[in-house]
Amino acid sequence: MSKIGFDNDKYIKLQSEKILERISGFGGKLYLEFGGKLFDDYHASRVLPGFKPDSKIKMLLNLKDEAEVIIVVSSVAIVQNKIRGDLGISYDLDALRMIDAFTDIGLCVGGVVLTHYTQQPAADKFIARLKNLGVKVYKHYPIEGYPTNIRHIVSEQGYGKNDYIETTRSLVVVTAPGPGSGKMATCLSQLYHDNKRGIKAGYAKYETFPIWNLPLKHPVNVAYEAATVDLNDVNMIDPFHLDAYGIKAVNYNRDIEIFPVLRAMFEKIYGECPYKSPTDMGVNMAGNCIIDDEVTCEASKMEIVRRYYDALCKKKKGLANADEVFKAELIMNQAGIDTSFREVVAKSLKKAADTGAPATAIQLPDGSIVTGKTSSLLGASAAALLNALKKLGGINDEFLLIPPVVVEPVQALKTQILGNHNPRLHADEILIALAISATTNPMAALAMEQLPKLVGCEAHTSVIVSNVDKDIYRKLGINLTCEPIYQTKKLYHK
Repeated sequence: MSKIGFDNDKYIKLQSEKILERISGFGGKLYLEFGGKLFDDYHASRVLPGFKPDSKIKMLLNLKDEAEVIIVVSSVAIVQNKIRGDLGISYDLDALRMIDAFTDIGLCVGGVVLTHYTQQPAADKFIARLKNLGVKVYKHYPIEGYPTNIRHIVSEQGYGKNDYIETTRSLVVVTAPGPGSGKMATCLSQLYHDNKRGIKAGYAKYETFPIWNLPLKHPVNVAYEAATVDLNDVNMIDPFHLDAYGIKAVNYNRDIEIFPVLRAMFEKIYGECPYKSPTDMGVNMAGNCIIDDEVTCEASKMEIVRRYYDALCKKKKGLANADEVFKAELIMNQAGIDTSFREVVAKSLKKAADTGAPATAIQLPDGSIVTGKTSSLLGASAAALLNALKKLGGINDEFLLIPPVVVEPVQALKTQILGNHNPRLHADEILIALAISATTNPMAALAMEQLPKLVGCEAHTSVIVSNVDKDIYRKLGINLTCEPIYQTKKLYHK
């Protein structure tokens, strides 16, 4: 069983209390900028074993009666059709997904803000779609001289031009599909408008990483740098916090660089700034809930290697540049590790060399590793999945969980009817076939029962896998990395 290094229940309790305390400190209304992911925070769950991917949502549900959500989407991101990497959907579609998700759990969604709006046709089309769906939409405009021309920004020609977001709750959660959406500017714009209306409100920031009260080079914080190589984020000691309190606190370069500007904006709006440092703005309590530092360190080092492979594969696909790969490798080296830290890497490469075809290795909760090879019936990822389920269920490796009589008709359907060139079954197809076999085959049913045990397992494949296989492994909770090599020499890859 996987070791736990983080107390999730304590985290939800402390985090809820901290936010309520901050609301009270501002007189009863708080705009809380949420960095990172509110839903499905798998990075946090990987580097802090015991952290649940939905922890932030559960925490917000404790504050359900006081909270409403504002979703911020950059018009520029819509024009660029920017894609959320972990889900493979565009930012505008993710905004709709988020609205549904918040509504389904009973959280009030106050509307969507389109930032950087300049009447872009794609943005207007999205606005029309939102309005047709009954969603309130607000427009925020580019401000000349942002973020340094404070006098202009905090004026009727700056924030004053933005639509005012009508809110009714004491806690306004401001979130977005991804970074660079304009969450902070949205919060500050609201402070400006609220102040003009005689409403006392405050601002705070909720970023899980870097964790301010862990050392600068703690693996958890280093893993955050590895996860943001595309943003050029760099962890730093907060000089403002050190100067104000004599205490070392970790923050990152963008917050530290923008703090003097933010402080000047607060002073322009309220006459004074409530914070002495960017670390003061945060409400994150994650560092107080680590119960086994050794476990979190090992998990974070594993994440650093995973991020290195992610950068390599993105570069191969044309989605990252050489600098991002170099930085990811440098971070890995600084952590004192290399790719051998992931035992599944060597196993998958050896299997591929022995068979002369793509291979996949999966490390199970007890530390043992199973492999899967490419055959005429199955792709390597599908084969490894079946072998892992056999091992977990104590099923003889020679036993056929899915007989060829089930697999072959599916292959015929793929090639003869649907026009696919590859007859081998992918991970999703093999699971469907296994589920069908389970209705008459007790061993197949036993294998199906093992699926929940795959959560948190590590896997590596000797080639870049299809999006289908990658998505199935993600849904099963398997942490997959790939060699930056395509299985074929074709230029187009699905």
